[in-house]
Amino acid sequence: MLVWKHYWSGKLDQPKGLRVLFFTEMWERFSYYGMRAILILYMVAPVLSGGLGLTVAHAAQIYGLYTMSVYLLSLPGGWAADHYLGARNAVLVGGIVIALGHFTIAYATLFSFYLGLILIVLGTGLLKPSISALVGNLYSKGDTRRDAGFSIFYMGINLGAFLAPFVCGYLGQNVSWHYGFGAAGIGMTIGLIQYIWGRKMLDNINDHSDVIHVPSKMPLTRQEWMHIGVIIILFFFSALFWMALEQAGSSFNLFASQLTRNQFLGFSYPSSWLQSINPIFIILLAPMFSWLWLSLGNRQPSSAIKFSLGLLFAGLGFMLLAYASTFTQDGPVSPLWLVGVYFLHTVGELCLSPVGLSMVTRLAPHQYVSFLLGIWFVSMALGNYAAGWVASFFNVSSESLVQIFSNIGWTTIGAAALLVLLSPWIKRLENTLP
Repeated sequence: MLVWKHYWSGKLDQPKGLRVLFFTEMWERFSYYGMRAILILYMVAPVLSGGLGLTVAHAAQIYGLYTMSVYLLSLPGGWAADHYLGARNAVLVGGIVIALGHFTIAYATLFSFYLGLILIVLGTGLLKPSISALVGNLYSKGDTRRDAGFSIFYMGINLGAFLAPFVCGYLGQNVSWHYGFGAAGIGMTIGLIQYIWGRKMLDNINDHSDVIHVPSKMPLTRQEWMHIGVIIILFFFSALFWMALEQAGSSFNLFASQLTRNQFLGFSYPSSWLQSINPIFIILLAPMFSWLWLSLGNRQPSSAIKFSLGLLFAGLGFMLLAYASTFTQDGPVSPLWLVGVYFLHTVGELCLSPVGLSMVTRLAPHQYVSFLLGIWFVSMALGNYAAGWVASFFNVSSESLVQIFSNIGWTTIGAAALLVLLSPWIKRLENTLP
């Protein structure tokens, strides 16, 4: 409770600007995860029930391409923020385009569906790296509050992700798919209003607007190149991690819809509600992780060790679901299996995802922060695309599911072991002097 009591001030002592960025990201993620909660279900739903009537394989490929593009466009989006718009303006413009995308999908035509996806991709490409860069610029290079601050920021992401399935999922599955998509657009609009109202709290942040239209021509130092090397090495482990975790919106979503008893005490609920389990665990656990990193200070594990823990817990989650899949031949299984999987994945996510964002903003040369954050999001793009490809093999056969989930589990656990072996070398690169 002390962690919650001192959430914005006191012992956590975070900058005021974090509050504005927290709620902006919360509403943006509400829109993204609200739409994601029903996206693949909408695509595979029969045409007579308002869906697109696609096969699982086709829908999974579209899902993977879309979620990949959302993060892939962060690369040119980060570059545009660094050189033309500035991070604060990029967040504003990106948010407007995202809202337009969700409202476009709300129209019940195939053309508006694809156009809306494109608009969301373009808007997120601008907003995503820029808002993370603004969070990083709240702290000086040696500020030990940085990882804790990103854990708090990450909690905002998951507060939006927690609320979204209850609103968008219910409307989409029980009323109309397009009501669910429209609700996502309303969420992004609320976030934009909040951001405009609170922008004065960001006035002291250097968002690179002073270098607009002026390329940085200073050569990078040896230390900066070594730090970029660390980012590149961990890039590949991040891609693998997101390939595993992004099964939540695809194969896990299908598992919840087709192979899980979606009832509690006689009450039936939409399967998309299970998408809220991971974010509620993050909301509960993120303050504890924030407090943990603050308490350890300079004694906390290196970025590489935190990444290896993230991969380990992701792998354990898949091994648990592989075991649960052996029981699906007798009918739908308890939702508690997915609760256990999401708990393990949440612990892994908190060890890796906010730490990755913090690491990039700490190691990246100042003039390339948004651009390198864009590159970092490319790792998520690759992971998301691979996740869609893996999900295309989803089959209700228990033998097939056991094989798919156990293979992912062993792969991520093996990657965790490899990263532990590499961690001393990576730590030396992080601490390289000019």
